[in-house]
Amino acid sequence: MKALTWHGKGDIRCEQVPDPKIEHPRDAIIKVTACAICGSDLHIFDGVIPRMERGDVLGHETMGEVVEVGSETGRLKVGDRVVVPFTISCGECFFCQRGFYSGCERSNPNKAEAEKLWGHSPAGLFGYSHLLGGYPGGQAEYMRVPYADVGPIKVPDGLSDEQVLFLSDIYPTGYMAADFCDIKPGDTIAIWGCGPVGQIAIRSAFLLGAGRVIAIDTVPERLALARASGAETLDFMEEDVYGRIQEMTHGRGADACIDAVGTEPETKASWDSMLDRVKVATYLATDRPHVLRQAIHCCRNFGTVSVVGVYGGFLDKIPMGSAINRGLTFRMAQTPVQHYAEKLLARIEKGEIDPSFVITHRASLEEGPDLYKTFRDKQDGCIKVVLKP
Repeated sequence: MKALTWHGKGDIRCEQVPDPKIEHPRDAIIKVTACAICGSDLHIFDGVIPRMERGDVLGHETMGEVVEVGSETGRLKVGDRVVVPFTISCGECFFCQRGFYSGCERSNPNKAEAEKLWGHSPAGLFGYSHLLGGYPGGQAEYMRVPYADVGPIKVPDGLSDEQVLFLSDIYPTGYMAADFCDIKPGDTIAIWGCGPVGQIAIRSAFLLGAGRVIAIDTVPERLALARASGAETLDFMEEDVYGRIQEMTHGRGADACIDAVGTEPETKASWDSMLDRVKVATYLATDRPHVLRQAIHCCRNFGTVSVVGVYGGFLDKIPMGSAINRGLTFRMAQTPVQHYAEKLLARIEKGEIDPSFVITHRASLEEGPDLYKTFRDKQDGCIKVVLKP
């Protein structure tokens, strides 16, 4: 089959790889009908994510048609249309039983490696390094789905692939970012990053009762889409973000701040973002947390900082003095998709949100390598890429 594979920093290829096979009675094989390039895939493209191996199949936003099931996958049958959550969950362990599916204790076969870096291992992820299981991803014609009796979300008749594809990751992640803010009617929510997750977070914040959303980015088309969703926007290359948020909130700060950027912010955004870039380039740091620092300073006393941007290692110069003295709450996670899936699918069915509004580019797998670069470089108005194998 054809798949997008990683061969080093900046080197993504569309090539032939072996077809997946049933390896366990709880497996299923799906024929991929739509998949997407996620912003977190760009960290792999940029060589930031450790323990990638040449030839690894990428992708964790995937849906398709079930073509084969294992003997213990009773919930699915051949012909079902399903969306596959990006995290892999057994459904039976301590964390899965409590709804924390992305903390699954069983799905990462390489958990000992993850424990060395993080102390404990999260769940396995599709297409996201051998640190998280080495599972082949879904930017391919076919994909093997472990624990298929737990993960896949059945798609009702009448909904298109594009309406439901993002239930795999960015829709629940953007919604979770807003949900973490414990929004009260009329709250002001500030969101750093107007990529796909940030765009979903904007709309989710309004759905959950926010009175005002302030969206921060510098890419014109992203800012325009944020305004179309009702947000007020700040261009961080043109304005002092802290000063403007203070002005817009009469000196109080935002009720909650969402970091939807993570470890690769714009290098020229500020002196500390430039210093972060130097430290990472010289192996003196693992991540670049400029946005997180700014979100902490812009959050009001006893407010919430919600972090859904990807960080991988150890963060330097985080203003914990500000956070502890002002009573901030931090909430963050890899998204437990199954926890949100049913309620978010219902919102799509009711017409409250159509997550496909973020799609700007539709293409074949063969065009995928070029679109990785287009997406990373924010060229051609690219906000979200969907591939049709």
